[in-house]
Amino acid sequence: MTKRDFLAVEDWSPAEVEALLTLAARIKRGEVTGGLERKVLAMVFLDPSLRTRTSFETGMFLHGGHAVVLEPGKGSWPLETEDGAVMDRDTVEHVTEAARVLGRYADALAVRAFPRASDWATARQDVVLRQFARHCDKPVINLESSRRHPCQELADAFTLRERLGGTRGKKFVLTWAWHPKALPTAVPVSAALAAARMGMDVTIAAPEGCDLDPEDMQRIRALSGEAGGGSVSMVHDQAAAIAGADAVYAKSWGPVSLYGNPGAQRPWFDRHRDWKLTAERLRSSRGGKGIVMHCLPVRRNVEIDDAVLDGPNSLVVDQAENRLHVQRALLLMMIGSRR
Repeated sequence: MTKRDFLAVEDWSPAEVEALLTLAARIKRGEVTGGLERKVLAMVFLDPSLRTRTSFETGMFLHGGHAVVLEPGKGSWPLETEDGAVMDRDTVEHVTEAARVLGRYADALAVRAFPRASDWATARQDVVLRQFARHCDKPVINLESSRRHPCQELADAFTLRERLGGTRGKKFVLTWAWHPKALPTAVPVSAALAAARMGMDVTIAAPEGCDLDPEDMQRIRALSGEAGGGSVSMVHDQAAAIAGADAVYAKSWGPVSLYGNPGAQRPWFDRHRDWKLTAERLRSSRGGKGIVMHCLPVRRNVEIDDAVLDGPNSLVVDQAENRLHVQRALLLMMIGSRR
């Protein structure tokens, strides 16, 4: 039987995604219990985590399963991820054996691996994640990679539907925010994909030159077209973008054209420190009640002001809670014995 990975939401059909979100709603209402008894999820974190790790561990426990957490270099052997490497330095174990062995112990394997390559052409390939998927004979779940954060994307879709009801034709603004360092594009792309899939009018607001991967932009537009009724635009004025918004998603990312070039990134970032979500700017959202979203962790008073994060429009904690519900649904659909 061919295994089924979850590396990107778009790898699953619209009907499958809809079934997953429907199941997540039932789970949140307390209608679903059990289904993961004697199941094991092995999680490999090459990068830090608070919500992803805790929500997956909790989800496995709530349905009768068990989660094993590994942090290579912190309690498990440092991993070599380069194919054909001569391992005569610090790395002790190759991803090939790690993936194969974990597939013998667990029913599914989940991996978080942020971009590490020095150029975007290489980083965008998500090599580490795909190595795990290639060598493990059990389903592999993407816990965030260079290109996608599919579990966050599911939670974002769930939250938008939960709070806005019908989403078709409503205005979703993804706004860039200043940050002390260049961050991956996985979350902003995934958020835009979620909104496009739900037929929303997607506006991406970012300074000039703050590009996303062209193929990812093409995918966002394609999904919008398939959903029908929505649109996708990119603007360079944050205040104008937020006007009339039903949902505002603040997130920083590094322009892919400057990826791996810190000498150029720093002055570019410094020119745009005024890109921040403030209470004043939020007042121009639809009726002043546009919902505010962020994947967390968030730099308070850098990306979003305290008054917004702690105000009535903020859904960041609800959004984080929904990670738990959609991931429980995902696990039940991938390795559960019943739903």
